[in-house]
Amino acid sequence: MCAPVAMAHNDNSSSISFSNDECKVEFKNDVRIKPSELEIFKANNQRMTFTTQGELSINGEQVALNSAQRQALTNYTDNLRAQLPEVANIALDGVKIAGVALEEVANAFNIDGLDNIATLMDDIQQKVEGTFYQQGTFVMGQQSFSQFGENFEQQFEQQIETAVESAVMQSMGSILVALGSELMGSGGDMQAFEERMENMGAQIEEKVELHAKTLEKRANSLCGDFVAIAQQETQLTAQVPALKGYELFTIKQH
Repeated sequence: MCAPVAMAHNDNSSSISFSNDECKVEFKNDVRIKPSELEIFKANNQRMTFTTQGELSINGEQVALNSAQRQALTNYTDNLRAQLPEVANIALDGVKIAGVALEEVANAFNIDGLDNIATLMDDIQQKVEGTFYQQGTFVMGQQSFSQFGENFEQQFEQQIETAVESAVMQSMGSILVALGSELMGSGGDMQAFEERMENMGAQIEEKVELHAKTLEKRANSLCGDFVAIAQQETQLTAQVPALKGYELFTIKQH
């Protein structure tokens, strides 16, 4: 679903990469965004908390800030609040693209029995939403991505395959009729029939690719935003040394 920009677990690293050929960013920690505060967690559950009132605490202990430090931290957390939810939006739109592909194929071959697939796609969408939004809190980072990847692979991969196979078997008659009609439309010429089928596939691919390219542009733009935030974090930790180790991002060097 997220082919344009990979959000994948690297078995050789404890980090999550949000990257493409031009932009490589890794998540180091997890973030929880609530209406009144923003929290960043390390793997050992140490945390920093910054409230909308401008108060910073590390593992429950208050950290004194001057006005410049408070403003820099406010700008940083505002950027996180504005940019991070776009990851969830891109993932959800990726699910919609998969639905478009299934719908186009189903319409082309008069495939019935897609109710199970539609239900499954709704389940996937709810799972994505549940990964990022938990009891009114936006959650994202290394641990949440890893958990989502494992759950998705275990729970949905086989279900998708089974649902598609079931729909195809239920609609085998319709599929054969559709193929027969296409063959008749080609006057029994197998080469002409093959060309018609290839054209049909190309039309479906074009529709799906149009959506995918739009999604890719958004993902590339977001990756650039993450690079900017990573650079902002470097400046912020220089201003507020207590935040060292609580950065969300690191830029992979080529």
